[in-house]
Amino acid sequence: MTGRITSRWSGPYDKLRVTQLAVVRRPRTKARRRTMSVTIKEINADQLALYDGIPSWFEVKSMFRVEVIAAGLGGFRLVEEEVVEPFIRDYNSHHEDNPTRWVSHFDVSRWGIFLATDDEGQHVGGATVAIDAPVYPMDRFQRQDLAVLWDLRVHPEHRKQGIGSQLFRYAVDWAWSKGYGQLGMETDSSNVAACRFYARQRCELGAIHRFGYIGVPEVAHYAMLLWYLDL
Repeated sequence: MTGRITSRWSGPYDKLRVTQLAVVRRPRTKARRRTMSVTIKEINADQLALYDGIPSWFEVKSMFRVEVIAAGLGGFRLVEEEVVEPFIRDYNSHHEDNPTRWVSHFDVSRWGIFLATDDEGQHVGGATVAIDAPVYPMDRFQRQDLAVLWDLRVHPEHRKQGIGSQLFRYAVDWAWSKGYGQLGMETDSSNVAACRFYARQRCELGAIHRFGYIGVPEVAHYAMLLWYLDL
């Protein structure tokens, strides 16, 4: 669910319908969701291939546009706009950033890497908490006791069954047990579902960086959104 800059742009960005996040939400049909009980275990870096086997993609049906109020002095408003043609963003499409490659870029020996399995032993989700690591943009001007939810994923066939929430709570408890006082997350304006998920987990949007990806042409039009949760 994290929205790192590794995603690709594969569709148009045109406006169809607009809702203001701070004022109105689109009507949604409430359906009873079945919660799947999973077993969550911490794994080592040599097991990242199992973690990497869980797909990490989502369909973009709407995006947030940042509305600037009074040149920014009046704040910002996130406005949800539907796209004409839904498209897929696939984090696994950038192989250099896949979990099995993390060890090439970071010292993950102290990270919390968690794998969720169902009753049949199938790997259905994963979460990773990075600590004391130069993970942009959470490595700049942050609290010393900040841990970063570096990755959160649920297999597409098992989504909307409470697995993400269970993984999130497990990651929170782990970070707290290690003495960290805040958890930070990065996503972007195309990942509306992740933003709503973090809000449900009682996280707060701490920063909107309109030009956070300006140096990456394929995602330069996205806004960087940084979320925080005090532990």
